[in-house]
Amino acid sequence: MNHPRRIFMRTSVCVLLFAVCNLTLGLTNVFAQAWPQWGRDPQHTGSINVKGQNLNENLVNIVYDPLVPDEVAANDGDLLAHYQVPLVDGNNVYMEYKSGTYSINSYATQIWGENKFTWVGNQLVQAWSFQSDWKAPGSAFDFWEPVFHPALANGSIYIPAAGGTVYRVNPANGSVITRINPFGNNIDNNTYTASPISADSSGNIYYNVVRLHANDTDFYANDAQGSWLVKVTPGNATSKATYASLLSTTPGVPGGNDQCKAGFATPPPWPPSPDAVAPTTTCGSQRAALNIAPAIAPDGTIYTVSRGHFVTRYNYLIAVNSNLTPKWAASLRGLVNDGCNDGTNSSTSVLPLNGTPGGCSVGAHPGVVPDTNEPPPMRVLDDSSASPTVAPDGSVLFGAYTRYNWAQGHLLHFSSTGQFLGAFNFGWDITPGIYSHGGTYSVVTKNNHYGDVGSYCSDDTVCPPDRTATYPNNPEAYFITQLNQNLGIEWSFQNTNTLSCTRQPDGSVTCVSDHPNGFEWCVNQMLIDSKGIVYANSEDGNLFAINQGGTLKKKIFQQLALGAAYTPTSMDTSGRVYSQNAGHLFVAGN
Repeated sequence: MNHPRRIFMRTSVCVLLFAVCNLTLGLTNVFAQAWPQWGRDPQHTGSINVKGQNLNENLVNIVYDPLVPDEVAANDGDLLAHYQVPLVDGNNVYMEYKSGTYSINSYATQIWGENKFTWVGNQLVQAWSFQSDWKAPGSAFDFWEPVFHPALANGSIYIPAAGGTVYRVNPANGSVITRINPFGNNIDNNTYTASPISADSSGNIYYNVVRLHANDTDFYANDAQGSWLVKVTPGNATSKATYASLLSTTPGVPGGNDQCKAGFATPPPWPPSPDAVAPTTTCGSQRAALNIAPAIAPDGTIYTVSRGHFVTRYNYLIAVNSNLTPKWAASLRGLVNDGCNDGTNSSTSVLPLNGTPGGCSVGAHPGVVPDTNEPPPMRVLDDSSASPTVAPDGSVLFGAYTRYNWAQGHLLHFSSTGQFLGAFNFGWDITPGIYSHGGTYSVVTKNNHYGDVGSYCSDDTVCPPDRTATYPNNPEAYFITQLNQNLGIEWSFQNTNTLSCTRQPDGSVTCVSDHPNGFEWCVNQMLIDSKGIVYANSEDGNLFAINQGGTLKKKIFQQLALGAAYTPTSMDTSGRVYSQNAGHLFVAGN
């Protein structure tokens, strides 16, 4: 299923020798665990110095979200949720669970918690279960279900909790060591821990908080009442910085009551005229975008992303000093010029010629985005879980959303001082991985060329949805792609599977061929092993292992072909691969 369309419409030595460190340092160093957090390390590289096992069989199949049938039924057959990456420390595995009931009107009817499992022989045995009072804000009418995401550090597991707080839990028995509350003693249920928890190499943890107007049933009914980046030391001391303060030295940041451009309301093609000016709406305060896991560079710089509460086109990549003072912020507006195509920019434009099906209106200026008639702004949606990645050279990558390129978004690249370095023409809901090799590095990402969405609008006459038939030189296709440091393609692997399969209760698998153009990749955080093998899950229900060079090493079917949640993968020190499909946790290996 083509989720970006639905979104638019629904408005260090230890790093290298961690196995040895694990024996000598225990849990005191964040790298002592095989996979302690989103993206594995503070930079979110998704890479691990372990050779993965062959995907010969599913060793484990555990249901962690029994509400999936209800979620799918309420959302037109799609699973519109984000899930935690399985956290791994030696023989121990930590994974979220859900209970309660599912309501399309409010995510708060559900219950979230964390289970600990331990490997006993070839069985993953549950050791304890911890129920949190954390709730996801909003509803399915606002955005995809936000992510509940702990982290391992300092001999503890830090678990999101209500009111912008975090539980520090003893991983041995699941007991609470303390509740960390950077806002005093009270618990405000309008305040949300709104991101995965990240940990740096010294054991400091970071997360984002958003506070809403009291009693809001619609997430966007009123402006956000506050937003913070929180830091917690290993000794539980807290500090926090408002997003307003993090942007206080950045010129041109719109205020909460200022006007910001929105898309044209007239029927397409757009722009309505060559010099048309887009309508405006109230911007809303800059706050943390939901689901953004802060990334931490080796020099201690923290990277996060803000957005206007009411708008999606005014966003900032923010660099923060370790004392939570602003370092720099880069606007995501006007970075590229690949929109409308008048024939003079056909080599750089992503759109068909003006006046042709899927192209901008006749006379549109080259390079502008059709829906606002300006240099394309990179958009940040609360539906996404894309988070910054810090590359070995200190540069930063972030995946943003753009509708005008078949909803593929862009992967943006910035220097460590905030200069824009370039973009790749896909970035939707992905935290890219880093493969270091031969004194350089490559960037690994998914690269979905969606079909059934239209190039920039949802009018089938103006923007024909059959991309393969209408644009044969740029057809519907789904790739895992490796890029060089300049975001040029090194190789791509295409998923050409056409079969939708289901695992029956007796373990048998039945299939029907109904996806002639293949299935999109639903991985949202990469896994790359020591040999450069890339592991990624697809909406066809398979977990893939892809060789360097872009050839298939192995794939294994898991549960169900499903318009699926965007889910991350991880690995333990034995090379077993942890994957998710349809609310099931799978472990694949020899």
